[in-house]
Amino acid sequence: MSFPFGVNTRPGVAQQTPFFRAGFQVEFAPSKIYRPLMRVLWILCGLMVCLGSAVAAGPVTGRVLKLLPLLLDQQGCDSTTPSLFERDAYQLFLREHPGQIAAVRFDVQWKAVQAPDEQLKLRVEVRGVAPDGSPSLKTFESPVIAGFFSRWTQFSLAGDTYRKFGSVVAWRATLWNRDELLGEQKSFLW
Repeated sequence: MSFPFGVNTRPGVAQQTPFFRAGFQVEFAPSKIYRPLMRVLWILCGLMVCLGSAVAAGPVTGRVLKLLPLLLDQQGCDSTTPSLFERDAYQLFLREHPGQIAAVRFDVQWKAVQAPDEQLKLRVEVRGVAPDGSPSLKTFESPVIAGFFSRWTQFSLAGDTYRKFGSVVAWRATLWNRDELLGEQKSFLW
């Protein structure tokens, strides 16, 4: 018995399949152009993705996600344990006991999309009140390299610089590509 489209009932061929028990079996003839055709299609898809990503690489975009001003004790610690609750409690303790503060560290979380012509820099500006009551201003700047995920950068105000600067009142963190402002995060009093 023969059927159209490659269906046959040859004895001894795949007798365990349910199709054979029904009286017929489907066979697909191997195509000689299938593999080269699929290879060409995959190569074309890969080229389209590469070209699409090259075209989509437009201007650099970025932003400052968060800035954490952390007080540090004489040992350079911002917390007694790794717990966030303990860190907040120790920061409150240091604020209540300013004689135990040795430095201030600014942890900045930022993110930027990579581009071939980027020249990124992260800037942190800090305003404070010096011990004599005069206003003080300090600017930190660092070149940074963009990546796929967000990154952390630290700036410290320590030693004699911290003692002359006084207490921190306001801060602002900005992310720049050359002279273009990409993102900003600032305190309420800025």
